[in-house]
Amino acid sequence: MTLQQNLTAECPPALDLSHLNAEQRAAVEATEGPLLVLAGAGTGKTRVLTTRIAHILNTGRAFPGQILAVTFTNKAAAEMRHRIDAIVGNGTSAGLWLGTFHSVALRILRRHTALIGLPSDFSILDPDDQERVLKQILLERDMDIKRTPPRMFAAIIASWKDKALTPAQAAEIGADRTALKIYQAYQERLLQLGAADFGDLLMHCVTLLSQHPDILADYQRRFRYILVDEYQDTNVAQYLWLKLLAAGSRNICCVGDDDQSIYGWRGAEIENILRFERDFVGAKVVRLEQNYRSTPDILAAASGLIAYNRGRLGKTLHTASRESTPVQVVAVWDERAEAAFIAAEIEALQLARKQRLDTIAILVRAGHQTRALEECFMAEAIPYRIIGGLRFYERLEIRDAIAYLRATFQPQNDLALLRIINVPKRGMGEAGIAKIRAFARERNIPLAAAIPLMAAAGELKGKAKDTLLGLMADFARWREMLTLHSHVEVTETILKESGYLTIWKSEKTPEAQGRLENLEELLAALAGFESLPEFLEHISLVMDGDDKPDEAKVSIMTMHGAKGLEFETVFLAGWEEGLFPSQRAMDEKGGAGLEEERRLAYVGITRARRQ
Repeated sequence: MTLQQNLTAECPPALDLSHLNAEQRAAVEATEGPLLVLAGAGTGKTRVLTTRIAHILNTGRAFPGQILAVTFTNKAAAEMRHRIDAIVGNGTSAGLWLGTFHSVALRILRRHTALIGLPSDFSILDPDDQERVLKQILLERDMDIKRTPPRMFAAIIASWKDKALTPAQAAEIGADRTALKIYQAYQERLLQLGAADFGDLLMHCVTLLSQHPDILADYQRRFRYILVDEYQDTNVAQYLWLKLLAAGSRNICCVGDDDQSIYGWRGAEIENILRFERDFVGAKVVRLEQNYRSTPDILAAASGLIAYNRGRLGKTLHTASRESTPVQVVAVWDERAEAAFIAAEIEALQLARKQRLDTIAILVRAGHQTRALEECFMAEAIPYRIIGGLRFYERLEIRDAIAYLRATFQPQNDLALLRIINVPKRGMGEAGIAKIRAFARERNIPLAAAIPLMAAAGELKGKAKDTLLGLMADFARWREMLTLHSHVEVTETILKESGYLTIWKSEKTPEAQGRLENLEELLAALAGFESLPEFLEHISLVMDGDDKPDEAKVSIMTMHGAKGLEFETVFLAGWEEGLFPSQRAMDEKGGAGLEEERRLAYVGITRARRQ
């Protein structure tokens, strides 16, 4: 008896697929050969994936251990397990190779660690650990970690690992020689530590399978069916890994939406989904176009916008719903007027529809846009929450900047001075700071008064003495400037002359760019106040706001953070040339950058169910 006959002999009755529409059912039943499912927003892709797995098991085509299913988040993997167990029976999903790309790659690597030079119990470094290792390497080479910070090299190395490029392979493509040397030293250090980082998991796996045909053949035989969620978000390493594994049975089903590929900045390659039919000759393509989330008006707006993109496979969303709620496009003078309009509309929705605040979302392009919204919502007593980030005045760079302001204009504020006394580095260790605090405590004086006294008494020496006395002189000069210049100009001077802006300008990462944008927004916020004391008093009140965890709140987040979510009502704030579409994205990538911005707009629009 063949495996197929053996499995089929004991399989339960066929699944009821009547709840699926025609396209969903076609995607579930097309089990053999390569399949690309183009699943538009709100078209039921998770239902298709989980029902397809259940169908394969139910028809006896494979045992659970012969199915590999990968996605991007633990949450998505848990949801798939839950649904599969609900269809086939509790515990069934436990036998599947189902998880995130990294978790499955780790599972494979643990079985073959000797071949990659790592112990079987190798540890995985988090981003902080990575930076510490890189800092050690840079200091050993007498490199200036202010001009070339560890985080910058971490980003460069991560981009190479996203492409599955080992140091030797990166050298072949003519990569920067200095960065290459750091990469080589970093990889050697990881081996010495018996450790890997997250980028290594896929890269080592690709290397393992590429260099050991016998191991590759074993996994190709093992995985009779491969299913991939959010295929449009895969990077080169993930693509190569999947292509190697799928070369055996060729039963690979990739579900994704080329119109929702919005993570190019973190390595996602839209070309992976666009060239699927070239990579897997004879592939079938099924388009899921019936949307179960939004009104016809919302879908028409999204489809009309994304149609301008050339780099897409093409589909048009439709819905059986006949509800009509026209999309509103509202022109306002500035971000404050925009926030006021949104606040008024939210209050109207509460009155007219009794709509809950947690069914409402405001989506922005960049994190710094939340400031005007937060200010307005606090003034209007509208509860809100920032999803995927901190409130504006709680962000590290904003707290640091405010500490500089307080340390300058409130010399007695020891907490503010302690926060920034060594930011940027001024040669002060914990022991030195403790010594200053003890000196000030004994004499019952502020730290700012203690530092000159300690220097005069010879209790501060060397670099610490010079830099701290220089900082105290700067504070005095900045205070004097306020009598001649506006508080906005003085704040800008403080951020520049203190070296604080240099910290983030020297770090060439998207996160650092966001911090610089937030500091620009802080200067804009200052301009709305007549004086610095008024602003600082306002900040104290803002940061002391009570937060009721169980209270329904409006959600504020970036469009990137909103992917996969849905809300009754969505406000899309700041659709303004240069901000959105982002000028930086267009400057860096040209037409491709504009197309990714359009895909982001498509994601934003399709988060809305009703309005």
